[in-house]
Amino acid sequence: MAVDGNWNLVMSTPMGERKATLNLKSTGGTLTGTQGADGNSTEIFDGTANGDDLTWKVSITNPMPLTLEFSGKVAGDSMSGEMGIGPMGSFSFTGTRA
Repeated sequence: MAVDGNWNLVMSTPMGERKATLNLKSTGGTLTGTQGADGNSTEIFDGTANGDDLTWKVSITNPMPLTLEFSGKVAGDSMSGEMGIGPMGSFSFTGTRA
C-alpha cells in the first residue's frame, strides 16, 4: 500500500517541534510498525489503514509517560494530520517519505 515504508515525522508540540521516524506496514486494513525518537524506538498499536486515511497510537516515556494518538492522511510521499496528547489537546504533524 501507499503507506508502507519509512517516514520522517515533524510534530508540533507544547515543547516545540519534535522529530521522529516511523516505519509502517499495512496488511488488510491493519497498520503495524515502529516509531522512534531521541534514540528510542517502540511498536505502534491500534493502527488502521483505510485507503489514504491512517490512525495509530504509540506509548512514550520521554519527556513523560503518555499515549500519543495519531490520525492522518497520506498523499504520495507526504502525510499530515493531528496528534492527540491526552489532556493537552491535539497538535499537527507532517511526514515525508524517507
